[in-house]
Amino acid sequence: MTRPGHNVVISLSTYSQVPLLAEVYGIEGNIFRLKINEMAPLNPRYEISDVLIQKPATKRLTPCPGDTGTLVLKDDSGNLKFHISANPFKIDLSSEEEPVLSINSTGRLYFEHLQMPPKHRISKEEDVMTDPSQESQDDLGLWQEKFGKFVDIKANGPSAIGLDFSLHGFEHLYGIPQHAETHQLKNTSAGEAYRLYNLDVYGYKIHDKMGIYGCVPYLLAHKQGRTVGIFWLNASETLVEINTQPTVEHMLSQEGSVLAKQKVKAQTDVCWMSESGIIDVFLLMGPTPAAVFKQYSVLTGTQALPPLFSLGYHQCRWNYDDEQDVKAVDAGFDAHDIPYDVIWLDIEHTEGKRYFTWDKKKFPDPKRMQELIRSKKRKVVVITDPHIKVDPMYSLYSQAKDKGYFVKNNKGGDFEGVCWPGASSYLDFTNPKVREWYSGLFAFSEYQGSTDILFIWNDMNEPSVFRGPELTMEKNAIHYGNWEHRDLHNMYGFYQQMAAAEGLIQRSNGEERPFVLTRSFFAGSQKYGAVWTGDNKAEWGYLKISIPMLLTLSVAGIAFCGADVGGFIGDPEPELLVRWYQAGAYQPFFRGHATMDTKRREPWLFGEENTQLIRNAIKERYALLPYWYSLFYHAHVASKPVMRPLWVEFPKELETFDVEDEYMLGSALLIHPVTEPKATMVDVLLPGSEEVWYDFRTFVHWEGARTLKFPVALDSTPVFQRGGSVIPMKTAVGRSTGWMPRLPYELRVALDSQGSARGELYLDDGHSFQYLHQKQFLHRKFLFSAGVLSSSGADENGHYHSECVVEKVVILGINKQPSSVTASCPDSFQMAGCHIEEAQEQFK
Repeated sequence: MTRPGHNVVISLSTYSQVPLLAEVYGIEGNIFRLKINEMAPLNPRYEISDVLIQKPATKRLTPCPGDTGTLVLKDDSGNLKFHISANPFKIDLSSEEEPVLSINSTGRLYFEHLQMPPKHRISKEEDVMTDPSQESQDDLGLWQEKFGKFVDIKANGPSAIGLDFSLHGFEHLYGIPQHAETHQLKNTSAGEAYRLYNLDVYGYKIHDKMGIYGCVPYLLAHKQGRTVGIFWLNASETLVEINTQPTVEHMLSQEGSVLAKQKVKAQTDVCWMSESGIIDVFLLMGPTPAAVFKQYSVLTGTQALPPLFSLGYHQCRWNYDDEQDVKAVDAGFDAHDIPYDVIWLDIEHTEGKRYFTWDKKKFPDPKRMQELIRSKKRKVVVITDPHIKVDPMYSLYSQAKDKGYFVKNNKGGDFEGVCWPGASSYLDFTNPKVREWYSGLFAFSEYQGSTDILFIWNDMNEPSVFRGPELTMEKNAIHYGNWEHRDLHNMYGFYQQMAAAEGLIQRSNGEERPFVLTRSFFAGSQKYGAVWTGDNKAEWGYLKISIPMLLTLSVAGIAFCGADVGGFIGDPEPELLVRWYQAGAYQPFFRGHATMDTKRREPWLFGEENTQLIRNAIKERYALLPYWYSLFYHAHVASKPVMRPLWVEFPKELETFDVEDEYMLGSALLIHPVTEPKATMVDVLLPGSEEVWYDFRTFVHWEGARTLKFPVALDSTPVFQRGGSVIPMKTAVGRSTGWMPRLPYELRVALDSQGSARGELYLDDGHSFQYLHQKQFLHRKFLFSAGVLSSSGADENGHYHSECVVEKVVILGINKQPSSVTASCPDSFQMAGCHIEEAQEQFK
């Protein structure tokens, strides 16, 4: 073992006796990195680029005394120590002498070395070509694998890698999306491993560990007093096995009349196995949930600050038929007094599934249609998939073919598969020149019929290949740099969204924020836009599973996420549709969507009573947009999830660790969607023995640390405001976010047990990068204490003029009428003359 600079280099060998090189790095911010590769590989092995936002800043690890054969290193704080053994290879990481994590403690380090094909191997003993017939059938089987009619030929043989991690004292793990599964990861010792492999799965199964549209190879482990993360930077097909041994107490021999007990701490063993690449893993040492979120964002970036319109309601269908249909749907929202911001067009708006075109019969004047939508202060989103119709007369195809911009097959020709247009080739977004060219297609001069209110939806980008193995691209297809598709499969959609977002920025000369929704994603996708959970069904189980799915995405860094309201597949009964709108209104990305063979389901088509319930849910969303926007600002600058599992806000409360039917929206609102039919009562956990919780609508309040039997009707969803918080709202809503900037504010002040509360408001123009480049923003903090409500600057670097005033302040939790309440505020944010209400309710 040697220590050049700030890293430790260890020479290892596996069962094959091929020498390996292991490097350990300390990284600023309580992060450690372990890389393992062949010492001298036959060919370079794939290493991921473009995910990390910068080269991590390393820090020196200082040697300490240790046992013979063990290298002990500590970080600059002295609290974290590495105990590294080379033979057998093992790393133990401790904090203040308590073991936290061990690497290869179960001996599952696995590293298949690259080899010459069997027929080309030279026998070392005889220096002659080895007869292929002498190769074992097992060996040959690993070089070629069959999937149906497809034969996957591996140019340099099997190249899998694997490594195990033991988490001491942990039995609650989260992360590694995307699966239609529980938020807390399950023990896989008696079943299937979690699979990370991006696939187009129509109507995916729920409570299943198979991979679906996207993945983030990152998990978090949490216990009382500690949170850690493991980020496995690999984009090939990956399996994750989890074996949890919970805390147990053993009865020992009887001593007198007392039975002695021995407590054995919990431990969870996690084994990662990937098909190719190298071992490149980051250990995020927390110690708090917020610290782990910050550490992950230091590596992969934070959630992009979305334009304000994208936090409103989106109306989508496969497909709105033509310009008249778009006009009628848009008018329907106004006629029924339902706010919405964006209307979406699926693949049928194009000329024969040729993206960046318009069907000339159905959409003869797309600019005129967009000007109508603009006049309502709304936006349009259109779909652009990664497959390109094979058609020499289609300029996009001919340009890409002439430039060599398509993924290649293993024979060197353009890879062709079948998707919506029929025969299709697939743009190689891993190539920087392809991304640059693709970004340029969004220029107004290139994308005929587009305007600056048109934004983008990337679908089918796993990539989906209808007649391919598992409906995706063959693993031996060839990408830029001569890398096989197997090496980078899970990053394909990540690269398309990156190029699309950059294209929207470029078309505005770098002034306007983009909006791009993607179905496929990877670690770091949060930098480029939003994600949704794909082709769900109009069934109660899919509404219920959407909550843990979105919580898992949220803790994995993707804050802007949502599920199709109503279910994409099938026709929801009215009760289910209402409940889904009520849930979706309190989830980050809020879009109604349906497939083409479903009945129309615009919000006003289910009778006046249901229309009113849906209208109320959407209007609640719009009234809370100041709070939503402030939460996304904190996600953008401080890596805080918008939608948070209870354990994130209450990390010491054991009863919150497996809760997934309710969640926190920021730190101030607790949401418990109703996900069962004909429900009249739900059990709501109100955590925290020192907390006070207020019904957001009736203002009735309860002390925390209890499970509440809460009655529900179809017109109610349990929403609670946490005592000690101030929530900014709008006193009225407009037809879209574009009509709301000048509408006055309401502050909802919920007092804690000490009679105080605090909160924040972030405000900017809602669409440009001026908040970043010119510091044109307003960030205020509110404090209620000793009967005084004050407002002050949370960030004095920002300057933004707003004509809005705080028109109304509602104070919850005052048990008797105060003699006076004072509002104190500098000139930059007006509160003078506002109406103050005191809501007086007794504890329940």
